Amino acid sequence: MPKTSITPITVPHIQARKNTNDYLVMLTAYDAPTAKLADAAGVDILLVGDSVGMVVLGYEDTLSVQVEDIAHHTAAVSRAKPNALIVADLPWMSYHLSPEDTVKNAAQLIRAGAAAVKLEGGTPARVKMIQALVDAEIPVMGHIGLTPQSKNAMGGFKVQAKTAEAARQLTEHAKAVEYSGCFSVVLEGIPATVAKHITNQLNIPTIGIGAGPDCDGQVLVFHDLLQFGTGQSPKFVRSYENLGERATAGIKKFVEDVKSGSFPSGNESYKLDEGEASLLEP
Repeated sequence: MPKTSITPITVPHIQARKNTNDYLVMLTAYDAPTAKLADAAGVDILLVGDSVGMVVLGYEDTLSVQVEDIAHHTAAVSRAKPNALIVADLPWMSYHLSPEDTVKNAAQLIRAGAAAVKLEGGTPARVKMIQALVDAEIPVMGHIGLTPQSKNAMGGFKVQAKTAEAARQLTEHAKAVEYSGCFSVVLEGIPATVAKHITNQLNIPTIGIGAGPDCDGQVLVFHDLLQFGTGQSPKFVRSYENLGERATAGIKKFVEDVKSGSFPSGNESYKLDEGEASLLEP
């Protein structure tokens, strides 16, 4: 059911949902109309994801997305004044060079309207950046497992933690992310058993995407969820509507009506007062 509370959802609200069976729902949003629709449906977290590069901007991956892109779309989402918590992705190379650059880039997203930022990875190098953000009082959501910004190093979008040793290492990354101060963590593209194990090991909520049913919440990309302008979806996506087909059908009817001369009709046209019309030259 859609939420009825008008109290904005905050980071402490998200933290308090751990182990409550009140599962968190996160959905990507890149503009004001999408944010309004998702918020009205009861989504808890709106993620202004770097997936905007693929589903909106037409890139083949997320690596071309800039901080300015995320800030632009975050501001649009923020203008919808959603009840949901707005989290903005730090794009590739915006948190890889120095803590100072990381904080500066994150501050740009906070100023644009985000309440928190998300970054990928749980290695010591990433933990250092998380700690710098937390020290600057910027809430951070972690992201481990299949991290799309690392697709070149990973050899593509491949399921991670498929061995016991890899699962153990990923669990250590999850603990490091929690210890560094993240208020929650996304688990992407890992076996359900591994996600359940990590979820049970942490005191912060886990949000799964392609990680099975035992996380504290789930996230999907808006355009995948509704089949809106995307191609074949990954295995873990459940599509609830096909807006792409419906939109194409509507546009096709518009094309037909214009070409046939049936649009616009008289009722869809403005009229000039008869007296003024009589003054027009023949």
